[in-house]
Amino acid sequence: MSTTDRTQSQSGLSIFRQLTAGSSEPLGTSHSSEIAKPTIEALRYLEDIVPEEDFKYVMFDDNLVTVSDTGKELGEFTVTVEPTRYKGLECFLIHANSHGSIDGVPCGTSIVCHVSKCLETLEQQHHEYVKLDNCPLDRKTFLVRQSDSYTMNRIIAQGEDVQRSTKSIPVEHMRGFISEGSNLLLHRLLIEKSMEYDLQFISFDSETNLCPVIYKRLDERTQTVEDVELRVYGIERTIHSMVDLPTTWQSYFMKDGHLTNRVQIGSPVTMKLAKVPLRIERDEETPKPVFEKKELNWEEDMQLHSRFLDRKEELKGDHATYMRHHPELRALLADFLQFLLLRKPDDILAFAANYFAAFSTSMPDPSPYLASNAPVPFPDSHTNAKIEELRTPMR
Repeated sequence: MSTTDRTQSQSGLSIFRQLTAGSSEPLGTSHSSEIAKPTIEALRYLEDIVPEEDFKYVMFDDNLVTVSDTGKELGEFTVTVEPTRYKGLECFLIHANSHGSIDGVPCGTSIVCHVSKCLETLEQQHHEYVKLDNCPLDRKTFLVRQSDSYTMNRIIAQGEDVQRSTKSIPVEHMRGFISEGSNLLLHRLLIEKSMEYDLQFISFDSETNLCPVIYKRLDERTQTVEDVELRVYGIERTIHSMVDLPTTWQSYFMKDGHLTNRVQIGSPVTMKLAKVPLRIERDEETPKPVFEKKELNWEEDMQLHSRFLDRKEELKGDHATYMRHHPELRALLADFLQFLLLRKPDDILAFAANYFAAFSTSMPDPSPYLASNAPVPFPDSHTNAKIEELRTPMR
């Protein structure tokens, strides 16, 4: 067997072992009673997200090719992020697909995930497969957020053996949880909204046990794509399993968030950018001019005072024209003022409300057959408080 064939064979076995590792154990089995928790800095990073600003430029597609350590193309890797709605809630739909063939064995992974604007996973479907002739493997995991818990269903088919498992995880244990789908969006956000220090969230290991996942910033470097040198920025993600060795991925991105390189440490397979994507055009905000505050005395400023007088005459003319076109206005106001001065009410606002309410078209017309002593709708407008006071001593 040649070196290339041996490498590809080992890669296929490596992927097969990763997918089948521990599949005979019950779902969620953990050898540690310790509950993984995110750090305060990680939670604060999520709380500081401003969706309208931080997610403004993260919705685009990534297309990479999968190559072996010898440079042979094995498959492709694509990621799409787009806005959508999930049960009436505005969120993001993330679709990632990786498929190819190693040593003639088809294998791949597919993720469909709905993520809220605070990186909370609402629903995720994760499908992995390796189509070996003698013992094909197919593993599907469904994660759904309920009102007070997450429900996970898992189906593992290995040959003719099919295992089904279900478990429920309280929402309070999932605080700071980053799924495989939200991880793809978080990587773009870490480039757009950089982190000042390492961040520890929680995620699932290969046995769907909650465990710490740490994100670290890598040193900048250059990567050549289509004879173009790109300055790329790296992020390292490590899942510290409770029952197995840590698993680490290193990913590099362009300044605008496009993925250029992704590799799992220890794997001979690498995902690389084959074609330079179109750069995302950003709205450049023009800095607002700053003016010194000056005291303004418009009466002494000839130009402002002249504009004031012109505007004053313009308004007076406009008001006079309106009143000429509506002569009933003078009669209405005169009648109201006369009525007001005759009654001299203490509460002028209530008196005016009762007076003008009689002109409302929404008020019902009183029946002409009502009794003479029936209560009137606006007693204040028909009762003279002063006269009532004078009548009191005479009774």
